[in-house]
Amino acid sequence: MTARGRVVLGVGGGIAAYKACEVLRGLTESGHDVRVVPTEAALRFVGAATFEALSGHPVDTGVFTRVPEVQHVRVGQEADLVLVVPATADLLARAAHGLADDLLTSTLLTARCPVAFVPAMHTEMWEHPATRDNVALLRSRGAVVTEPDAGRLTGADTGRGRLADPREIVDLARLLLARPGALPRDLEGLRVVVSAGGTREPLDPVRYLGNRSSGKQGYALARVAAQRGAEVTLVAAHTVDLPAPAGADLVPVSTAEQLRRAVSEAAVDADVVVMAAAVADFRPATAAEHKIKKTADGAAPVVELERNPDVLAELVERRRAGQVLVGFAAETGDEHGDVLHHGRAKLKRKGCDLLVLNAVTEGGAFEGDDNTGWLLSSDGLERPIPPGRKSALATAVWDAVADVVRGRRERQ
Repeated sequence: MTARGRVVLGVGGGIAAYKACEVLRGLTESGHDVRVVPTEAALRFVGAATFEALSGHPVDTGVFTRVPEVQHVRVGQEADLVLVVPATADLLARAAHGLADDLLTSTLLTARCPVAFVPAMHTEMWEHPATRDNVALLRSRGAVVTEPDAGRLTGADTGRGRLADPREIVDLARLLLARPGALPRDLEGLRVVVSAGGTREPLDPVRYLGNRSSGKQGYALARVAAQRGAEVTLVAAHTVDLPAPAGADLVPVSTAEQLRRAVSEAAVDADVVVMAAAVADFRPATAAEHKIKKTADGAAPVVELERNPDVLAELVERRRAGQVLVGFAAETGDEHGDVLHHGRAKLKRKGCDLLVLNAVTEGGAFEGDDNTGWLLSSDGLERPIPPGRKSALATAVWDAVADVVRGRRERQ
């Protein structure tokens, strides 16, 4: 992509149109040049002045404005990404059938860059056979149609059809700009379990033993898997201010034992399990019933630790035929070897199919938005993962998983 990717932000005429402003702000703050192309109906929800102020570009809806510029052709031709937020049932239908009665639908026909639709509508409309057929048709032509979120809709209704969180949409847009083929529908039919975040082991009602994991990498893995067609269960421990990935079922947990039970239950019929969570290796042997107080003599309390179960090792031991298991390892080098040495040893010891290895550095692996490392496989392959967004690393992981699944199917 160019350093300053050119994005066309199409806005459909639904109540979720106001959230397109957050997407617009997120993309412009990421350095992208964004041109907003709304439908006439969208401007009944959000005025043109708002989009113009946030984007720095004029806003048009019809094909008979700026005719000398032939913008009904040029807008799509010059884009690096066309992103439609929200994509209403009506807009999906018009796009699927090649209608070109306004500037947005004309742009969709002329674009030769990645095109992504982010749906938002009532559950009944999303589930209607006509909409499902239109979505399937668009996907068959190479367009990305993301899965909607589940939750509160217009009025008192709840269900699937809610627009994905704007932060998630921005992340997916950045992923498609960096790698146009990042979201194929190659995981359809697979049941996937992803663990995320860091467990906390209580010392008393106030304190705990924990770690620096934010859960961002696990959430990125769940998000990308859902948008590549998988049925995703996300077991999350203590993730702060992260939007639940659209299309994934979220199971919140706290301790290592709770995560163990939730993952083990979900893994029974899963095709793939990805253990991205930072599970505490140790826990206090006993947790104090009341807050531990300072003593008059200033002595520090002695905390006796015991080992937590090794969740990944248990999954390997109980794995069913064909199940793919992916582990994560955050390592530092020491006098016994470097990061890769320890990663190779852990892959052999754990017995999983793939291991994502991160080198723990200041500002790396934990808490940030970027990640890097190596992808090690049980067949001896080692692939470096270049620095980039955690969604890019997630894409590399799912590419490798898809290769493993495909290879096993071919050998059957």
